[in-house]
Amino acid sequence: MKTYITKSAEETIKLGQDIGKTIKNSTLIALYGDLGSGKTTFVQGLAKGLGINKRLISPTFIILRTYEIENGQWTMDNGQFYHVDLYRTRSADDIRGIGLDEIIKNNQDIVVVEWAEKLGEFLPDKRMDINFKQQDNIREITVKHM
Repeated sequence: MKTYITKSAEETIKLGQDIGKTIKNSTLIALYGDLGSGKTTFVQGLAKGLGINKRLISPTFIILRTYEIENGQWTMDNGQFYHVDLYRTRSADDIRGIGLDEIIKNNQDIVVVEWAEKLGEFLPDKRMDINFKQQDNIREITVKHM
């Protein structure tokens, strides 16, 4: 487990980018934290670190967005990057309804889930947990590999 402190959106993006550059295999990244704590900003950097050059838009209203990974560091050819925001979901049926349970089981791609506590029974044992705490403009970001 490692804790980082960021003091701006730019620093949070840079941290995400640095962590993204270290990811070599498929994984689920579970994000936890209050509204405005930096989760989406972090994911923008993470995607950049994976070599995704498209602008990431929060999937709050559509729940799930997919991006192609076309980066030499990524071990799988043209892998998928799923950015999921479960803020608006209410039940396991919502998760099944968007096919997220099957995406998680696939183990071929990178899946980043904001509000991961809502995954409940679908949360795999093997994952990366990242917790965000914000006070004023300072973010404490804790990364733990499960």
